[in-house]
Amino acid sequence: HTSFKWRNLASHNAMVSVVIVGISKEAPKPRKLFSIADNTTVVMATDYINAYLSTAKNIIVDKRSKSINGLLEMNFGNKPVDGGHLLLTRDEVNALGLNKQQRDRFIRQIYGSAEFIRGINRYCIWLDDDCLEEAMQNDLIRHRVESVKTMRLASPKVATVLMASKPHRFGELRQTGHETITIVPSVSSELREYLPCGLLDNKTVINNAAFAIYDAPLWNMALIASKMHLIWIATVCGRLGTGFRYSNTLGWNTFPVPFLTEKNKTDLTKSAEDILLAREAHFPATIADLYAPDKMPKNLRIAHEHNDEILERIYIGRRFKNDTERLEKLFELYTKMTNKAVNSTVNRKI
Repeated sequence: HTSFKWRNLASHNAMVSVVIVGISKEAPKPRKLFSIADNTTVVMATDYINAYLSTAKNIIVDKRSKSINGLLEMNFGNKPVDGGHLLLTRDEVNALGLNKQQRDRFIRQIYGSAEFIRGINRYCIWLDDDCLEEAMQNDLIRHRVESVKTMRLASPKVATVLMASKPHRFGELRQTGHETITIVPSVSSELREYLPCGLLDNKTVINNAAFAIYDAPLWNMALIASKMHLIWIATVCGRLGTGFRYSNTLGWNTFPVPFLTEKNKTDLTKSAEDILLAREAHFPATIADLYAPDKMPKNLRIAHEHNDEILERIYIGRRFKNDTERLEKLFELYTKMTNKAVNSTVNRKI
């Protein structure tokens, strides 16, 4: 039985996530795989139940440092390592007393998973070296930067102490602050029909509570926003309870995508634009509002369905019948791609 939530009847019971497996040396065929869909138990007869409780043949998906498709790198966002001193609320930004030009140069809006999904406004001090001298003339900014230096110097970690030489910068930098960002939250609810992802402008910063692809063509978002990608990461990535815990090395780098022609990329770019425009039509609704179960706006649902149709026709020339069929195709394609990569490596060695 695939993952489900369980409670007992105690007044202060703990809710746990459960899977049920049966193991036998001589398991009969067909095997039975139980799951829950729309509050109904579904039973599927199958010759195979693999380690992911899927009806595909047994295969283990391993982490990869690079995409098996040659897709752009996805990485964590920036890690502040600042003791909280570089992070600001809106009121704290206003208290700095900056003029508009200084605010544009010294402050960035920052996003992690919660900020992106729930529409929380958070900001950070983001100083390039060429504006540091001017920024340090502001007493409040200088105090915050000096507090970061003190915090880092007091750390028992050598790497953190070395970061004290540039206390005005985040400890681990993965962007300049001038890129467009395709953002993917690291943790999200399993109740949403689509994985929350989006596009942030080149005046924003992402922290290490989310993943990012920097300056990526928009068709990358179309892949991430698809049912194909959701079913893949729901199967091969980790879980937080029954929620999704995204992984770039397991979810993105292993995601099997067929060869995309320029026409395919153009079509996917347009469908991603349609999703963004559908969201914009409901401003100021947050991602949490727009993708709440049973409350997804009709125009947004249509945009996602169109995106799914475009992508699924690239895979098999038609829409998939269900998630089981989607997953079987993904495992089949993953096996072919990884076997091809192994054979190519062996041939080079020979």
